[in-house]
Amino acid sequence: MKIIGITGGVGSGKSSILNFISAHYIADIYYADQIAKELELPGTIVYDRLIDVFGKGILEDGEGSEINSKKFASVIYKTDSPENLEKANAIIHPAVECYIVDKMRNAVKLHESELFFIEAALLIEKGYKDMVDEMWYIRADEETRIKRLMESRGYTRKKALSIMKNQLTDEEFLKNSDVVIDNNSDPEKAFEEVKKRLEGFTWVE
Repeated sequence: MKIIGITGGVGSGKSSILNFISAHYIADIYYADQIAKELELPGTIVYDRLIDVFGKGILEDGEGSEINSKKFASVIYKTDSPENLEKANAIIHPAVECYIVDKMRNAVKLHESELFFIEAALLIEKGYKDMVDEMWYIRADEETRIKRLMESRGYTRKKALSIMKNQLTDEEFLKNSDVVIDNNSDPEKAFEEVKKRLEGFTWVE
C-alpha cells in the first residue's frame, strides 16, 4: 500500500482531485478537516478542551451544543489575536494525527486498499512528510483560489486572503513536496497528471 499526502493552499482544489481518485482507484481517503469536525463534537476530549480555551461563545446554542464553525473561525482567525490559531491547532492536530495513524495501521494490516491518501493544508507543517511515501502539492495561483473560494464558499476577498496568509507560500510548498499537480485551470489536465503518477495501480471504471 502506498501512502500519499495531498496538500495545497485553501481553494487549490484538493477535494476535486481526491474525488477523481476515489472514483477510479482502490484507495482509502481521509480528510483532516472532516476528521477534526468529528473530533470536535460534544462529548469528545477535543470539544472540552476547545471550550476551556475559547469559551462557550463559540457554541451553536449554549452549553452542550455543537461548535458553530463560523463563530469558531471568527475567533481563531482574529487579526489582533494570531495566537488563537496556534492554540486551536495545538488541540486539534495531535488528535487528528492519532486518528489517522490508527486508520493507517489498520489499512496496512487489512491489505484491502492499494492507496492511502491523507488530505490537509497543514500536512507539511505538522510533520506528515515523514509519515507518507510521497507528498503531493495541488497547485493553483492566488487569484484562481480566491475566485473559487468566493464562488464555492461565499467568502469575501478579504476573508480568503486572511486565511491564505496563514498558510505556506508557493515556494515552501514546492520545497517540501515530491509531486506537483497543476490544478490551475482545466481539471481534466490535472486528472491526467494524477493518472500518470498512479500508473500501475488498479484503474476502476
